[in-house]
Amino acid sequence: MTQTKKTAISLVFYQRNYLADKWRQMVNQAELDALFAELSRELAPLGFELDIVDDETSMDIKGYGDLLNSVRVRCPAHGFGNMCLGHIIGASKNLNLTEDLRRGVNRVCFAPETIEPQGSDKVVCHNCGCGC
Repeated sequence: MTQTKKTAISLVFYQRNYLADKWRQMVNQAELDALFAELSRELAPLGFELDIVDDETSMDIKGYGDLLNSVRVRCPAHGFGNMCLGHIIGASKNLNLTEDLRRGVNRVCFAPETIEPQGSDKVVCHNCGCGC
């Protein structure tokens, strides 16, 4: 039996400097840990390998858009070198980081063609603070 190579997806978390405590409260690490375990179990049989990376890059968090911008998704096999979560999902419907991460990972895995490439002629306004 031959094993197929898994498609690597990295969720990269920049260090955060919260300028207001309400943005710190939007991050529930226990929920995120449960989500990562669940996504890893769900995606492994489908050929994906999820990796969590803590990056040394630091960002000031002044709003939810900055929080989305502090999470990057890397999936070179699908053409994403280091794209912010806000670019991938567009506007957040419920300002729920766990929900937004699930939506972003699923989009990268199963619908990467629907994500506007960085540097394209079409400007994607997702209000994440990346400056597009």
